[in-house]
Amino acid sequence: MDSITLICTASLLACGLFWFVCIIGSAEQKGKVQDYYEQYQSFFRRPTEIETAGKWAWGKSFHLSPSIPGKSDRDATRLHEEMAVDLLNVKPGDKILDAGCGIGGPMREIAAHSCANVVGITINEYQVKRAKMHNKKAGLDKQCDVVCGNFLEMSFDDNTFDGAYSIEVTCHAPKLEKVYGEIYRVLKPGSLYVSYEWVTTELYRGDEDEHVEVIQGIKREDALPGLRSYKDIAEVAKRVGFEVVNEEDLASNPWWNRLKMGRIAYWRNRIVVTVLEWLGIAPKGTVDVHEMLFVTADYLTRGGETGIFTPMRMILCRKPESKSD
Repeated sequence: MDSITLICTASLLACGLFWFVCIIGSAEQKGKVQDYYEQYQSFFRRPTEIETAGKWAWGKSFHLSPSIPGKSDRDATRLHEEMAVDLLNVKPGDKILDAGCGIGGPMREIAAHSCANVVGITINEYQVKRAKMHNKKAGLDKQCDVVCGNFLEMSFDDNTFDGAYSIEVTCHAPKLEKVYGEIYRVLKPGSLYVSYEWVTTELYRGDEDEHVEVIQGIKREDALPGLRSYKDIAEVAKRVGFEVVNEEDLASNPWWNRLKMGRIAYWRNRIVVTVLEWLGIAPKGTVDVHEMLFVTADYLTRGGETGIFTPMRMILCRKPESKSD
């Protein structure tokens, strides 16, 4: 890490830019933030046109988790990830799939916790390189592998994996059937799949202006093709052949508290990043990213506070032993 980037990172951390840190992490190299911002907005809308995300180090676990009394945010996130593999009932040495792994934060926690072998797939070649680097650094490169590909059309053979999971990523798929269908195909008969889904809850009302504004804001700022209802998830799973074993909302505690930022903090942080960008310490576009992430966090917080949105609707599915089961 060069000294200029270190100063920039330390300043941003001191300002409490949680979402900035979640997405670009420690910013190990100075890159093109504006390019990254544009790619973020179009990432899953135009998957065939994705290029490298630039010289950025992403946050290692870019997802939310429920708050746990007495636990740090980091520990709560780790436990949330470990729960996913615990639900799969896999054994040490089993081969499991991480569908939409990013740079593999959950993958490494899950591999270390379960002693299973994890294969992740992500559509971004840069993320593949970062994941492999982090896997090796963690001493898990023999246990974890990452391939570049589209989870809508995976290159894996049928009946390959002993289990599979996805954490807050299938919301980016234009058609959930495509993702679930592919995961169903590559799972061995009798194996389990668990997913944490972004959905609207039973409290959402399409005829209430505030509800519509919040959900549209989440879709727009997170570049989602749509936001599904909680009722849709099990229906899709059954349609592709899965048996639904369990389904529940894991957001029992106020997961959105860590996203809150008061107006004073917002303007303080904006002034800081504006000055850093003007001085050339922070790269061009940092202010735009700050604004985008603040707006995104605000919509997510409003969705959580009103109870109309959850980022962690859990569904656990089983591929039948045979078509006749």
